[in-house]
Amino acid sequence: MLTITGVEQDSKKKQRYHLYVNDAADPFTSVHEDVLIKYRLLKGREIEPDELKQIVHEDSHHRAYILALAYLGARQRTEKEIHRYLSKKEIDEGAARKAIERLSREGLVNDSLYADQYAAQRMRTQLKGRRLLQQELLQRGIKKDTAKQAAMNLNPESETEIAIRAGMKKWPHIKGELRERKQKLAAFLLRRGFPSSAVRDAVKAAVLADQDEEQGHMLDK
Repeated sequence: MLTITGVEQDSKKKQRYHLYVNDAADPFTSVHEDVLIKYRLLKGREIEPDELKQIVHEDSHHRAYILALAYLGARQRTEKEIHRYLSKKEIDEGAARKAIERLSREGLVNDSLYADQYAAQRMRTQLKGRRLLQQELLQRGIKKDTAKQAAMNLNPESETEIAIRAGMKKWPHIKGELRERKQKLAAFLLRRGFPSSAVRDAVKAAVLADQDEEQGHMLDK
């Protein structure tokens, strides 16, 4: 049987408390105040070693959850991002997994929703196609099936419009003969992850816009 002989608040982490047992000079462990209150870990309380071990184990899970919750901040994170963060904080694998599972149940972590929002937003603001966006999601730790589904959820018509915008923006900066310029633009758009059908429409739109501009200049003269 162990006896709690001292409870001291951590000077830097105000929500954590050091527990001293059997008049030891050094703290036996530290726990979050929520765990302290839940188990009534007050001075003079007698506690079995196995129970204290279980409390320390629960505190590890609680710490992982609190750290992950703080890391989420004002934006969504992927499960992989949270896992990496907790690893850097030296949270053990089991506690990290439990924290992520809890955040998922609470709707605070949702890789499918994250993937859909990320793909739609990046396509609109970064002028990227679904293939490139799918690769980016994989790099962020999104599972292959989830990343693929997010890419498939993108509106094909919107993707073509974005490809045309990207093509029109790039076209004036491409030099060479018409055929060479068309090939360079097509290659550029394919690297941006757009499908061949959208690339064809974008190249056509850029060429037509160029021709319309030339005709306009001729009429002005």
